[in-house]
Amino acid sequence: MPRIGPIDGVTGGTCARWYGGRTMATPPLRLIADLPDDDEPLDAYSRAVTFVADRLTPSIANLRVARRGRGGRLLDGGGSGVVLSADGYMVTSAHVVEGTDRGGASFADGREVGFAVVGADPLSDLAVLRADEGELVPASLGDAERLRVGQLVVAIGNPYGFAGSVTAGVVSALGRSLPTRTAGGARLIDNVIQTDAALNPGNSGGALADARARVVGINTAVAGVGLGLAVPIDAATRRIIAALLHDGRVRRAYLGIALGARPLPPRMARRLGRRGCIEVVDVVPDRPADRAGIRAGDLIVALAGVPVEDVATLQRVMVGDLIDATVTVTVARGDELLDLQLVAEELAA
Repeated sequence: MPRIGPIDGVTGGTCARWYGGRTMATPPLRLIADLPDDDEPLDAYSRAVTFVADRLTPSIANLRVARRGRGGRLLDGGGSGVVLSADGYMVTSAHVVEGTDRGGASFADGREVGFAVVGADPLSDLAVLRADEGELVPASLGDAERLRVGQLVVAIGNPYGFAGSVTAGVVSALGRSLPTRTAGGARLIDNVIQTDAALNPGNSGGALADARARVVGINTAVAGVGLGLAVPIDAATRRIIAALLHDGRVRRAYLGIALGARPLPPRMARRLGRRGCIEVVDVVPDRPADRAGIRAGDLIVALAGVPVEDVATLQRVMVGDLIDATVTVTVARGDELLDLQLVAEELAA
């Protein structure tokens, strides 16, 4: 008898193959009837996203603003906001409320309130608002410094005015830099979060949250398809938000130098026990760094006693407390370490 096969068949719900008289079992077929029905529990991913949406959506505001354009024409705009406290304080992106000091906010429960701009900081793209009414639902703030690449994040906002829109994705990268500019100067927003969660116009000022519904970022920009950016909620931005709450503005120290991160020379790295530093690329004449004797090519390794290995660390140190105060800046020049005395100015708004 000639050998026949293989021939597929189903016996007792099990797929089998017959090879010339011998049957070999293969894994069971996955039939449509075997798939979970609508009454079965959600998968882990869906549970995480729906948990964040349920918990955080009541804390997201749909912002509406109007500003004067060229020729005095009134232009309508909008964005999103995140409730910080039950008595009405909210945070949003500075560019959402640029050119106006009032607006309106609506919430998922149908409430509509007016708000005033308490303070805005274009160089971090953050602004604090105060609603005319209280009894809002505050969001829980997390810590972006604990995020990891690949971690699930959920974005909630109002793209194109569609209130309460939820998208999900992952942290695509950390430590990105986003350039911002005002009439008074330019700055990099450091440690920006990159995500592939879909962001569109109107998401700005909304929340980027982790799987526990803690806000870890404020959505700020759409850099491309599948490439959204959020200002992190970390120690630096918490200080900015606190300054806006109390003073309505953020004071920053100014040195008058152009900088770039680079590795230390091997001998100096071994001496200091670390690898990174900040190179002085250019020095503005008759400004604090120039008066202190800092030169182009110097490597800044410490400021005010704080080791400096990257631009982000330096910017965190450049707070209002340094303005008009004499501080020590340590630079590596050749094989020498020099301690120079510097008096910082206030960065113009």
